[in-house]
Amino acid sequence: MLIDFSLICEFFLLVFFIICITLSYRVTKINQSLTIRISDDMRRDLDDLSKFENKPVSDLVRESLQKYLAVQKFRKLRNAVLPFAESEGVLTDEDVFNNLK
Repeated sequence: MLIDFSLICEFFLLVFFIICITLSYRVTKINQSLTIRISDDMRRDLDDLSKFENKPVSDLVRESLQKYLAVQKFRKLRNAVLPFAESEGVLTDEDVFNNLK
């Protein structure tokens, strides 16, 4: 069975962009809290960034976590399609972009 790798790549790129858009524009009801321990240096950096961007520290941390989770979801999808890509001779990002042209 031949698999059209370019369609698979397009599908996963589309999924990744949908995840990013959803995270960027989704209005989420925030009803959970999380306590973490961070170094004094990290706290100072967060406070400085908070002042610079005129955003609460909690918003900065929430946005960073959303981006991290989106990247992890993308990597999970990428790893799922990797065996199909390798079987089609697609081994690098350049191979993917060449197949999408």
